[in-house]
Amino acid sequence: MNVLLIGAGNMGKTFGQGFIQTGTVSPTELYVLDRGAAKADSIKPFSANELKTSPDAFIRDMDLLIVCVKPQDFSALAQQIKPYLTEGQIVLSIMAGITVARLQQELGLPKVVRAMPNLPSQIGMGMTVFTISEEVSRVETFTVQNLLSTTGKVLFVEDEHLIDSSTAVSGSGPAYVFYVMQAMIDRAKTMGFKESEARMLVMQTFMGSIHLLQQYELSCEEWIKKVASKGGTTEAALHQFSAHELREGIWAGLDAAKNRAEELSKRA
Repeated sequence: MNVLLIGAGNMGKTFGQGFIQTGTVSPTELYVLDRGAAKADSIKPFSANELKTSPDAFIRDMDLLIVCVKPQDFSALAQQIKPYLTEGQIVLSIMAGITVARLQQELGLPKVVRAMPNLPSQIGMGMTVFTISEEVSRVETFTVQNLLSTTGKVLFVEDEHLIDSSTAVSGSGPAYVFYVMQAMIDRAKTMGFKESEARMLVMQTFMGSIHLLQQYELSCEEWIKKVASKGGTTEAALHQFSAHELREGIWAGLDAAKNRAEELSKRA
């Protein structure tokens, strides 16, 4: 299967490296199209083919095209590559806000996959949610899922609206985690810890908590009860979280992110 990565930015390189490291795609089957000629050296670790800086007839030989460009660049790109597209090709888009219907309309291809990866995909620990047009077969869906899983966990959803929801939860999610971690680090420093000590305390606490959640079949609520003894320090902190409506604030943030994702999809 010949795969074309359109865009050699962070996510394009992430996919390329993931495909090669897992043996999902061979270097000879992986092609890259990017208008930046300076990126030629950066693709050598995962592609045995020369960087293409402009669309041409080679695109007709591609089985899967993975679009990793900025959403605002899509319309211009579609016009450039459309003359070389052929029936039967699959397009996988990771562009935020660009719907399946728009991809089909502007590219003139029925087989479309829309995916939303997140930042940890760059280290193989990502969370990607994807959906497909009805023209994509089960075998093709399985193939795409295998490719996406090279960057972490994958979740297929039938309802395209859930892509906007996943943008709010997992797509933007790493920023929420970093926000809470930074708040804890900053407060630890005012309590007397050095910067390096505060970072270690918070980072190891998060990593350890995640591993506990993964290794035992207990819910977050059950783990909270295990840590928070009656009248103890953890309970005192939880009372303050409740008093400041921290849970409601988090919910409001996710709702705002989802609403914004839906708004961008309608504009796109």
